[in-house]
Amino acid sequence: MSILHELLKDIPIPKMAKVRQTFNDTKIEDVPGAIRAELDKEKVAEFVKPGMEIALAVGSRGVDRLVDITKVTVDFLKELGATPFIVPSMGSHGGATALGQKAVLEHLGVTEGTVGAEIRSSMEVIKIDELENGLPVYIDKLASEADGIVVINRIKPHTAFRGPVESGIMKMISIGLGKQKGAEACHQMGFKHMADNIPKMARVALEKMPILFAVATVENPFDKVAEVAVMRPEDIEEREIELQKRAKELLPKLHFDQIDVLIIDEIGKNISGDGMDPNITGRYPTPYAHGGPDVSKMAVLDLRSESEGNANGVGTADFTTERLVNKMDRHGTYANGLTSTVVGPTHISTTLENDKQAYQAAIKTCNILDFTKATVVRITNTLELGEIEVSETLLEHVNKHPDLEQVSDVYELDFDENGNLF
Repeated sequence: MSILHELLKDIPIPKMAKVRQTFNDTKIEDVPGAIRAELDKEKVAEFVKPGMEIALAVGSRGVDRLVDITKVTVDFLKELGATPFIVPSMGSHGGATALGQKAVLEHLGVTEGTVGAEIRSSMEVIKIDELENGLPVYIDKLASEADGIVVINRIKPHTAFRGPVESGIMKMISIGLGKQKGAEACHQMGFKHMADNIPKMARVALEKMPILFAVATVENPFDKVAEVAVMRPEDIEEREIELQKRAKELLPKLHFDQIDVLIIDEIGKNISGDGMDPNITGRYPTPYAHGGPDVSKMAVLDLRSESEGNANGVGTADFTTERLVNKMDRHGTYANGLTSTVVGPTHISTTLENDKQAYQAAIKTCNILDFTKATVVRITNTLELGEIEVSETLLEHVNKHPDLEQVSDVYELDFDENGNLF
């Protein structure tokens, strides 16, 4: 028996219970209709002329109703006599290749057939200016040659910095449309300066490029569209600041201030750019963001297949499993760190043989005297928080909390013969 088996074999795993978390689930049922109403209200048609070629910047994030949002915008432009085309706007994602970025969009359902517009993918950019600090500002060459540009994105809190503008339209303009070179440039000075550099880079593009309007969404805690907005260029920054505040109000969370052990069944780039959303876990890749619970030890057990081997975020956890590491594409994962300059999340955390050992290692090291009293929370991933599992020690808190409800009796976790959860 190995030393790890000896150290962990007697560590108790507490009984768990299923708990339902309640959030504001307000959502827009007719998203295309709501966007069309915004397009008409903002009178953006005045700026679209027949015969114009218009680039639609569409990104790699899992935006709710992305296909519908893109299609209604395409149809609107076509009605005005314009020829819209899609430009993948995702920095270095998709392996930082033209084919890879097109494939990312297709994986998200955005194809010429579904949205009615050609996808023109290229990693070629032009430098349009530089900031006073010497930071170059790039934009996709195909977009720069269009008669107009329209930007589509969700507005949400960033996972590595805080500021009035975080993840949304202005980040899409400065980093997404900047492709790999733009992403690399903006990250070069680190996240300490990101809250300052993103708006400055976006302002340059807004001034020098023919950006016609932006289509933005804010999602509820269940990742469903709760609000939509169409913004003219001169209104983008002010409106985005307000929508960022709203996005933070709607952010889902774990209703616990302190957790001894957090177990996450799966991570992946399709779940969060960080594999798991730090706004949920309280574990951030940089010191420039904050919020969420105080988690003593965290374990991640598996990697979503849709992440295609990119295990960015595994290093943010304390423990992982051989199953996850065996699925890891190290080159793809490390490229994430090389581009963002934040390499901690691409490290491989302490790797255990199976789920049971990962559980036991996290409990053993969570710095409490009585392991049987460990407060443990288990979630599927940071997108699915409606129902979670908590240890028996947390049920008193659950039963007093207005947004938590125990929905099962307590039970022992069931591990298979290989020590993995069923």
